[in-house]
Amino acid sequence: MSSTLGIRQVPIGTLRLVSLRPGTVFLADCPARTAVEIISSKWAVVTLFALSDGPLRHGELVELIGGVSRKVLTQTLRRLQENGLVERRSYAEAPPRVEYGLTELGRTLDEPIRRLTEWARTNGEAVAAFHEAAEENGAENS
Repeated sequence: MSSTLGIRQVPIGTLRLVSLRPGTVFLADCPARTAVEIISSKWAVVTLFALSDGPLRHGELVELIGGVSRKVLTQTLRRLQENGLVERRSYAEAPPRVEYGLTELGRTLDEPIRRLTEWARTNGEAVAAFHEAAEENGAENS
């Protein structure tokens, strides 16, 4: 017997609990580490956030995200698809239309990404000020 987890069938009883103790969460074979690696690429979180309001076409994503090349966006979308976070829908129309949207599993990242975005809005200036001070300190000590 199996249950559905995202888009993969997982045999019941094969899921293991993840320890949240320091030193155990990000071991090489830990699911938490795999999950962080999936979303830690430069464009993954931005792409997931862009898709949070609904499906978009590739060109719409390029315009919305800004600064990402078409090639890198394609690579990011493929990786997110391979990990069950994004789905690609092709429509049999002339001209052909393709849209990308979040899967059920991808939508579970909506709240954490919104919180991270809020943290960045609140603390972005402090991080930039820290970098400026560090650069000035480095220039003075040279």
